[in-house]
Amino acid sequence: MYIAMNRFRVIKERAKDFEQVWTSRDSYLHEVPGFVAFHLLRGPEHDDYQLYASHTIWRSYEDFVGWTKSEAFRKAHARAGNESTQTLVAGPAQFEGFQVVQEVSPDGTKIRHAKD
Repeated sequence: MYIAMNRFRVIKERAKDFEQVWTSRDSYLHEVPGFVAFHLLRGPEHDDYQLYASHTIWRSYEDFVGWTKSEAFRKAHARAGNESTQTLVAGPAQFEGFQVVQEVSPDGTKIRHAKD
């Protein structure tokens, strides 16, 4: 399992606009093999920005890489970086990718994932 995250420092006065952009866009994630789940996360508020993160769970790192090379990725990111979305953030997104080592199920079962 692989988790891909992007952190965004959003200009505080533009936070609602940022959320609207994300919640109204077509992601096409469901069209890509290995996609498990997506979350848009609102984090702590700071003096000059509101922290957000996009959090995508993939079956494997290879599935994530497949997404980044797919037509679905190109369609989902067609508006990313345009002038209207750039006015919402204080700098570029910061990508972080994580290989899942262990997960705990709701019933308490612990699953240790093999090292890829």
